[in-house]
Amino acid sequence: MTELNEPLRELAQAYGIATEYWDWQGQHVSVEAETVIAVLAGLDVDASTPEKAWQALQQHHREPWTRMLPRCLATRQGHAVSIWVHVTAGDPVDVWVELETGGGRGLRQLENWNPAREIDGRWVGEASFEIPGDLPLGYHTVRARSGGHGGGQEASMPLIITPAWLGLPARLGDRRAWGLATQLYSVRSHGSWGGVGDLTDLTDLAVWSGAEHGADYILINPLHAAEPVPPMEPSPYLPSTRRFFNPLYLRPERIPEYVELTPDQRAAVEALRSEVDTPEAWQSIDRNAAWTAKRAALKIIFEVPRSAGRQLAFTAFRRRAGEGLERFAQWAVLSEQHGPHFDEWPAELQHPRTAQVAEFTATHGHEIDFVCWLQWVMDEQLASAQSASEQAGMALGIMHDLAVGVHPHGADAWALKDTYAQGISVGAPPDPYNQNGQNWSQPPWRPDRLAEQAYAPYREMVRTILRHAGGIRVDHVIGLFRLWWIPEGAGPTKGTYVRNDHEAMVGILALEAHRAGAVVVGEDLGTVEPWVRDYLRERGILGTSILWFEFDFHGDGSPLAPEKWREYCLASVTTHDLPPTAGYLAGDHVRLRDQLGVLTRPLAEELAVDEAERKAWLDNLRARRGLADDADEEATVAALYRYLTWTRSRLLNVALGDAIGDHRVQNQPGTVNEYPNWRVPLSGPDGQPVWLEDVLTDR
Repeated sequence: MTELNEPLRELAQAYGIATEYWDWQGQHVSVEAETVIAVLAGLDVDASTPEKAWQALQQHHREPWTRMLPRCLATRQGHAVSIWVHVTAGDPVDVWVELETGGGRGLRQLENWNPAREIDGRWVGEASFEIPGDLPLGYHTVRARSGGHGGGQEASMPLIITPAWLGLPARLGDRRAWGLATQLYSVRSHGSWGGVGDLTDLTDLAVWSGAEHGADYILINPLHAAEPVPPMEPSPYLPSTRRFFNPLYLRPERIPEYVELTPDQRAAVEALRSEVDTPEAWQSIDRNAAWTAKRAALKIIFEVPRSAGRQLAFTAFRRRAGEGLERFAQWAVLSEQHGPHFDEWPAELQHPRTAQVAEFTATHGHEIDFVCWLQWVMDEQLASAQSASEQAGMALGIMHDLAVGVHPHGADAWALKDTYAQGISVGAPPDPYNQNGQNWSQPPWRPDRLAEQAYAPYREMVRTILRHAGGIRVDHVIGLFRLWWIPEGAGPTKGTYVRNDHEAMVGILALEAHRAGAVVVGEDLGTVEPWVRDYLRERGILGTSILWFEFDFHGDGSPLAPEKWREYCLASVTTHDLPPTAGYLAGDHVRLRDQLGVLTRPLAEELAVDEAERKAWLDNLRARRGLADDADEEATVAALYRYLTWTRSRLLNVALGDAIGDHRVQNQPGTVNEYPNWRVPLSGPDGQPVWLEDVLTDR
């Protein structure tokens, strides 16, 4: 391992790159110089030699003095902060804020005794101005104007004022809430196409759980868009884009134009559906077959003339979605013609802003219209699902899941190419459940490029997801603070952490949720710096507590007592990366990981550790008179969930698989095709798939 020289160490620190960290076993790890150099290269910083690292460090320190204002600032309402302004030394300067809703505010100058610096033959001075804490929430603009012998200068800076505290929506009141969690594709009804659950199934499940059982929300897997044509990536956590939705979840018969089909058109649609409604389709999830048939049917419905009002609504949707939707549609049509990997397209099409892409758009307008139309009807069916859940009595309704990143060859990686680091993927270092580490094959956003764009890609993504939702779960919320960057060609253990501006990332998330009246739940499991959970709590972002992981690590290591659980969290017994509770109780997850070769310790040792943890929980329940000695599987699962009701947690969560006795895990982390990840249908205790209609009537 090559040790870091001092210029490289300082340069890494300047760019928020960790040169050391503590691993999951409490061991101190020094990051190799090769890793740091490769990560800096992903930020277009050449540190290949000590001399170049020193030059890059000097340029980094010099860069702010070449700017009149910072790139962007996100801060909390109620917190006064200062900003610097660089002008020709001795020149006066006026600085003010233009508010998002109109009007403006002048800013008060503060003392600043920093000496002037010579930059490119010009002496530059620095002034400081206060951003007051009483500015309204929103996206504002700071403007600066300077005159004098240095000539006139003007500049602007995006200013984002975010909520100091988000918390739970007022409509929930002081009461706690519970809801179901499910992988929507696995929830199939007799109306589903090809054995893949859809938004109508989601609506029915939400209405049932809300109206019949008092649920306040339903948490689902990410509905982010995948590839436009097969083969489709099965993982909902490796999407092509996080802003737009997967039309695989549409129910064609619920589109208004469906009723206008001619007899021949309707017969064609019904024939397409019959091709995929086979006994084989109900034994496993086959997205490729289901989407091939459904897409052909949707094309038939798309050709039906829309009424004047419907056409106006479609046009308004496209206008509101803006350039982002058009870029996504361009990528989808280009992918269909040239293949799923844009780095294999003709060179002139590999960047979205070339003349050739514009020409392609002009000659493929109808196909692009179809992709945009799919997003419009998705928006309508999402709105219908959220409305139905609220009318059924849910205080929150649909809670969407936000994946950590996107596919390296997908729509976002193409449309926002300059915003992503090149030659880098994100993942996770080794932890107790993935002891070899993980590489998620996702490019990370560059913190500097996000700031230059005032976080527009990020805030547009969050706003779109929350448009018809009562909540959002952020997978690996720690990624808003730091991400594990892995250089291309290196293994997951050869990465390092790179910090994001968490004040901006968390703040914008809170601002968009505040405007949508939604709750934010952060999945803060795994290796987490302790202060991060304190920060999220301070901002009113709920954490996640999974019973199997909750031990009193600051005490005697026993199961965490109910009164010690966090109040502001979503509490559950299990999660989608673990088997349903019945399978966990049987130790299925340990044996499966051994079969798949993702353990780093002997099977017997892993089984012993796992058995000790499960026994500790069951003994704890028995000691609290929550579990009988002769309890069967169903009674044990119920007892574990009953424990959640003894805690202070404001949101309780029930996995739908646990409610019906499912055993099989939906995803085995650390694997790709070794296990049918994200392709397992909702099943009963006997392992046979279960219809949604049976779920709604079973005890």
